[in-house]
Amino acid sequence: MAKYKMIKLEGRVFVTFNLKAVTGLHIGGSDTGIEIGGVDKTIVRDTLTNKPYIPGSSLKGKVRSLLEKYQGLPQNRNIGHAHIHSCESKEQYAHCAVCRIFGVPGELEFATPTRLVVRDVHLDEDSAKELEDLARTDLPYTEVKTEVAIDRVTSRANPRQMERVPAGSVFGPAELVYSIYGGDVSDPLQDIAYLKVLIEGLQLLEDDYLGGLGSRGSGKVALENISVKVRKDSLSKAQPAGQAKYATLAELAADLEPVLGEVEKTLGLA
Repeated sequence: MAKYKMIKLEGRVFVTFNLKAVTGLHIGGSDTGIEIGGVDKTIVRDTLTNKPYIPGSSLKGKVRSLLEKYQGLPQNRNIGHAHIHSCESKEQYAHCAVCRIFGVPGELEFATPTRLVVRDVHLDEDSAKELEDLARTDLPYTEVKTEVAIDRVTSRANPRQMERVPAGSVFGPAELVYSIYGGDVSDPLQDIAYLKVLIEGLQLLEDDYLGGLGSRGSGKVALENISVKVRKDSLSKAQPAGQAKYATLAELAADLEPVLGEVEKTLGLA
């Protein structure tokens, strides 16, 4: 008789926060239809509201990339023109926090469900109103930053215009949903321990940048008003783990061990 693997969802951890653009933020959109003389690099916008937003894929991909570099993981899989890390064996996958948190291709025999879901993050209503009231933005909700490339031989200037969300704008609430699994193919205590790695990735993000043009000043972000909640099953209410709110990511990181302990207790694993 065939033996079937069993995996059990033990619960979920919800990390919510606001994401503040400390410097102008550029997450590229489609340039299709841009008129001659218009902006060279546009941002991504919500189709219904025309407001800028942060795609969950951009946030998740950036944090994964930073963790792969931080841990020195081999970039052994091609996705289009990009190179990323993906474990190649069950033995590697068993101890790889990055692949377990962010996922591997489903066709791999040893793959288990991706732990992390990252929602799209929309522009905060207060920030949107402030940008509307300013009436000084170059485009709806955004500014246009002109950059100039200089030909090293002729000294000829080649100006380019980049669209950015202005510094000080707030996106949120952002939501990360982290699943804790048990059963035959997952250790729930290991999944909880890997939450440290996720928080470490968010700290790396604050030290780096989000979106494009980061080496030229754009994309510095800060996490604010952070909360961590845990829910054992779909019928129960999510319970706070740790303080009700953490003003900064550094505050959460300093209190992380008690937070993980409360997650274990709420899920009945302590």
